[in-house]
Amino acid sequence: MSTTEIPRGESGPRYVRLQVELVLEVTDSGQLAGAALDHIGGDDFMPDDERSHAEAAVKQDESEALAYLVDPFDLVTTVPGIELVQASWSCAHTEYDPDSDEWDLYEDEDAAAAEEPDGV
Repeated sequence: MSTTEIPRGESGPRYVRLQVELVLEVTDSGQLAGAALDHIGGDDFMPDDERSHAEAAVKQDESEALAYLVDPFDLVTTVPGIELVQASWSCAHTEYDPDSDEWDLYEDEDAAAAEEPDGV
């Protein structure tokens, strides 16, 4: 079912999936890990055994540190008229080549523009 085929009520669709993909360059892994450790240390609701595991993971892997610092709720908390009902996210190391066609963020738009007749 395409997005144009989604059944809509009188006020439009009730749920919207927002997909975001980011590629970040770690320029200072010590600073990133330190910020994550501070965040974990300041979490009063995290059980001690989970805290120990989180601290060890953050010290070993920048992507783990980033996962503790980025929260999807923070991205949408100030958007009026919505309520976040479900969120999941993950961080992982990736190979990145900005010159590769694989990383062309506008690939679909470029292809669509090339198919449109002139003047449309």
